[in-house]
Amino acid sequence: MDRTHRRNGPKNGGQDSFKPEMPARSGTEAVGVIDALGEGVEHLEVGQRVATGGTFGVWAEQFVAKAAALIPVPDGIPDDVAAQLVAMPFSAISLLDSLDLAEGDWMIQNAANGAVGRLVAQLAKARGVNVVGLVRRTDGIGELEAQGIGRIVATDTDGWQERVLEITGGAPLNVGVESVGGQASGDVMSQLAENGTLVVFGAMASPTLEIGSGDIIFKQATIRGFWGSKVSAAMPAEDRGRLMRELFARLSDGTITLPVEATFSFDQIADAVKAHFTPGRSGKVMLRP
Repeated sequence: MDRTHRRNGPKNGGQDSFKPEMPARSGTEAVGVIDALGEGVEHLEVGQRVATGGTFGVWAEQFVAKAAALIPVPDGIPDDVAAQLVAMPFSAISLLDSLDLAEGDWMIQNAANGAVGRLVAQLAKARGVNVVGLVRRTDGIGELEAQGIGRIVATDTDGWQERVLEITGGAPLNVGVESVGGQASGDVMSQLAENGTLVVFGAMASPTLEIGSGDIIFKQATIRGFWGSKVSAAMPAEDRGRLMRELFARLSDGTITLPVEATFSFDQIADAVKAHFTPGRSGKVMLRP
């Protein structure tokens, strides 16, 4: 396959879930065009454009993938969008779907200015679900508002809890999504309603949760984890298809956006890595053969 290959960062909020032996191939997410098919493959065609999000070693001019791991990409989806379609967007919509929230319900999440946080907010809005987003710095509010994402509260300001209450109007926050770790996890838990559920998605700042036992006991709260690759592997085909169709529809109507910061060739890999770790970037860093 050729076309655009996404430059991948660590999964699960900065905590690697897979560490290959060195020297090793790299990359798990890409879009490309099928050059050849293995025996017995009937649902794909040579020349068809497809995306994959779980095929290891895709930072290459060509790679081999399992047919079941390939998703046909509609013509209206650009390469740079399709190349980052599967991992973060599908994780975000799978996460949202797993929360079982109805139209009009409220949820809260931290890391609201992260890639998954932005996608969850956009997808939830399209479903009629209300989201309060927490960020760790005040200037993060403007960044999200510029993308059309509101109801953001900065936890570096005094009285941020009152601001959350003001936004919800007292409506119960039944679900919280935690992607930071440390004290930030306790901040989310503190805002949940009785019988609320805290879903741990990542650990950007710390692998340890700092949650007061009182919040868990007196709220009768539930804490559970979400690992996208495990959920996807166990997901029935009809559910996977339903969520992918929703993603395609939201991309087509502009509900969700997948910005790109810069694109580099393979011989510029050092520059690509530097760009990936540059603070303040607004989109993904891509590789193209």
